[in-house]
Amino acid sequence: MLRSQLPLAALRAFEAAARHQNFTRAALELCVSQAALSHQIRVLEERLAIRLFHRLPRGVALTEEGAALHPVLNEAFDRIALAMARVTGAHGAREVLTVGVVGTFATGWLLPRLASFEAVHPDIELRLQTHNNRIDLAGEGLDLAIRFGDGDWQGQESTAIWDAPFATLCAPVLARRLTSVRDLANVPLLRSYRTDEWPRWLQAAGMQGVEARGPVFDSSLTLAAAAAGGTGVALLPLCMFDQELAEGRLQQPFPITLELGRYWLTRLRSRVERDASRRFREWLQAQRA
Repeated sequence: MLRSQLPLAALRAFEAAARHQNFTRAALELCVSQAALSHQIRVLEERLAIRLFHRLPRGVALTEEGAALHPVLNEAFDRIALAMARVTGAHGAREVLTVGVVGTFATGWLLPRLASFEAVHPDIELRLQTHNNRIDLAGEGLDLAIRFGDGDWQGQESTAIWDAPFATLCAPVLARRLTSVRDLANVPLLRSYRTDEWPRWLQAAGMQGVEARGPVFDSSLTLAAAAAGGTGVALLPLCMFDQELAEGRLQQPFPITLELGRYWLTRLRSRVERDASRRFREWLQAQRA
């Protein structure tokens, strides 16, 4: 039978290497040497009489055949792990789902609703890792990632989950000084690493000749904290800071908002959507309705 001929160690080595797109990381995960992992993959390639990876000067890339095989193996090993957890007596064994979440969305939207997800999906163990919108799903071993942008990330399936118009936010003491948009020329404009945000907002507000010169932050959370502390005016996704606005720590001095992107749920196209991933996606979409 074919199943008795399958080199399971080699299949496991290939799945890890394909998921990480890196032999070194895969070897570390499996607690073997890189040489041993490379040998296992060569064994599998010889057994199948195909090449699974292109060996590049820096790293590896899946061949067409490797890309077709990987999602099948990934789902199979996930199912085996879950079945083993149940069989070995772990009553109420839960399927682990690891999700990378941009920090702003995590604190401003997801965390207050986690109890709702747990209530309807008690069999899923959700593991969250926050990031600043720069993320490597394969390299960090994530099933899914929530990030902000236009939804166009190479090799990823993106599902829009939340619109987030940007607005000017600042401390109340500074907001009282801003009687018109022209007053922004006289205060620090706090910036993110996305350099087009302030130019686009100022253009929408009809302001010309104003240049953002404030400090640059790699996270909207630190940007908001600086704004609340009176450092300057920030452009932030309005709906993610409802609590700060309600408590008066931040104020919106001008009603002008601008669509600069939205929040997306992303996963690698090379991986079959697991049941837990599908249910998390559907739960997110239901919250949006």
